[in-house]
Amino acid sequence: MISQLWTSMRSRNAAFERSLMGRRARAAMNVSVLLFALSATPASAPFTANALAEDKPEPSQAAPSSQTNAAQQATAVERETWRRAILHTRRPKRGCFTATYPETAWREVPCKPTPPTKPFYPRRVGGVRLPNTVGGTGPDFSAQPASGFISEGEGSFDSVSGVTSESNTAGTANTYSLQLNTDNFKTSACSTYSACRGWEQFVYESSGTAYIQYWMIRWGAQGASCRTPVSPSCDGSHVFSNGWCPFSIPGTTDVYCARNAASSISPASEPASSLGVLKMTGTTSGVNGNADDEIAVTAGSVSTGPGDNYFPDLGNQWQIAEFNVFGDGGSDAANFNTGSTLVVRTSVASGTALAPTCGQQSFTGESNNLTLVDLTPPVSHSGTPSLVFKESNVAGSTQTTCAGAVTVGDTHITTFDGLYYDFQASGDYILAQDGGSFIVQARQASGAPTWPNAAVNKAVATQMGSTRVAIYIEPVRLVVDGTVRTVADGSPLLLPSGVQISKQGNVYTVSSETGDQLRATLNSTWIDVAVGLGFSPRPNVRGLLGNPLGNGRQLITSGEVALTFPLIFTDLYRSYAESWRVPPKESLFTGESRFGIPEKAFSAADLTPEQSERALRTCRAAGITNPTLLDSCVLDTTVLNNETAAKVFVTLPPPRHVIKPGGKVEDYDCDCDYDHHDR
Repeated sequence: MISQLWTSMRSRNAAFERSLMGRRARAAMNVSVLLFALSATPASAPFTANALAEDKPEPSQAAPSSQTNAAQQATAVERETWRRAILHTRRPKRGCFTATYPETAWREVPCKPTPPTKPFYPRRVGGVRLPNTVGGTGPDFSAQPASGFISEGEGSFDSVSGVTSESNTAGTANTYSLQLNTDNFKTSACSTYSACRGWEQFVYESSGTAYIQYWMIRWGAQGASCRTPVSPSCDGSHVFSNGWCPFSIPGTTDVYCARNAASSISPASEPASSLGVLKMTGTTSGVNGNADDEIAVTAGSVSTGPGDNYFPDLGNQWQIAEFNVFGDGGSDAANFNTGSTLVVRTSVASGTALAPTCGQQSFTGESNNLTLVDLTPPVSHSGTPSLVFKESNVAGSTQTTCAGAVTVGDTHITTFDGLYYDFQASGDYILAQDGGSFIVQARQASGAPTWPNAAVNKAVATQMGSTRVAIYIEPVRLVVDGTVRTVADGSPLLLPSGVQISKQGNVYTVSSETGDQLRATLNSTWIDVAVGLGFSPRPNVRGLLGNPLGNGRQLITSGEVALTFPLIFTDLYRSYAESWRVPPKESLFTGESRFGIPEKAFSAADLTPEQSERALRTCRAAGITNPTLLDSCVLDTTVLNNETAAKVFVTLPPPRHVIKPGGKVEDYDCDCDYDHHDR
């Protein structure tokens, strides 16, 4: 496939030269230029190349070279097709190489010795987690292939918007790193210490250098010496290429060891505002015929350089890849100006076209000041499977998870798979459950006597591991393992189990070390609830909030009976509601709740014209336009007698599908499959 591409490209270069000589002989001042271009093809088809000839007279100008002209006129698709092809072209030998569009062969360049660098620390052990950062003590989205081991990982940015400046903690502008990180994996390079793991980082520094840094995670117990050779230059603050150096990591007394690859490459230095032009690729030994692992950086040209393969078994151990922009080593942070938004793409090649799994985890000690705000649902594709997500510090940014579902107002549910429906029963119900390790329950109460066919959340509770947390609205209280606790704004409560409880204004967030999350927004008389999963897909999650692997068109009872349209009212509130009721002995709440079901379906159509008109003005003023959300907003603003009820619908994504008792599943063109790139 690749050889056919290069043969086609070379023949066009030869044709160009013959054409150019003939035209110069005929007209010295009127030159036609042959445009060399790669055709855009679906990822499932072999790479092909097409030539487009076009006369463009340029009086009084010397004819540019074919490469210069092609580089000027190439489309983004043509450049990307070329980039993929050149990256998968065998290197002539071990060494450092570069290529510029539309070159069809590598040019060897001198490898540079990797200078002493900062340590790009692994994530610390334990400690308070900061959800509104990425990396360091905060989360990140990492990609795990559906099957096999990763042989090639790649990171890039689909878009960069609002970025005008970036600086490190010290205030130095455009000081950041790009990191493509492996997970912590078992390796034969480890000592006999059972906790030892390998960790490999492909690093680009904004100063214009890139290399591989290797870590022995928990090499040995306190006092242990690193594996030989040990660098004679170890100083506790730098990593060297002539041997391993020991480091201490907060949260553990174990010894960590790090070493750089001997060679580095020198791609272009780019300011943070130009992150969109950068792509970084890391491969294991054996890929493209290389004997060693390798780093490649695209910054206009493509530059590649070898590692030293200190983890020769990486190719059959690498299971998770993390990519992002972080601080430039030393646990530093990359601080972007307010209003910055990045769309990040992490691609993993493992021999499968199936969609990767999302894991909400970071492996690095460096961070940035953005928040994970959106995840594009991964899909299968014949190209490189990818995880695509958005991070931002635009005002109002709220952290998202690998999969999310909500129950808001009186009560409107959006499931993990995007199905929207109303559930107006009262009592204790299972929202989501994954065995005994993760449970979320809601206590709903009827709006009787004023609104007997409506219900709202009055309490929400979760069990994460062995820890139980319940949050009540009447009266407001937080109960942890049966004891009333308080949490101050901005001062998270970290429990011995690793469960963390934080509070910001009227919002409580409960999270586990694995990324599972419960967020409760306490309003005047009701609670809006959001549940997030720390990794997805997760086939065993079940409850009123459904499952991420569902088709978004049906409700499933606890007995695995599927309810589809037309949805019968009694099926919803008898068989379905009854199946998800919490048995009293399994309730995470104190006291008893009253079970009840509405007499009929209840919607905005049941309001008086005066009530509807008043609420409609409020909801439209808030900017709500989706018909389903607008209907729910009108209902809630009236029933809850509170204009703040409209706020939650401003941030809710449009429903993928809607199911109603007595009706059918309604579909919407909601641009739910946000990503039009190959995944």
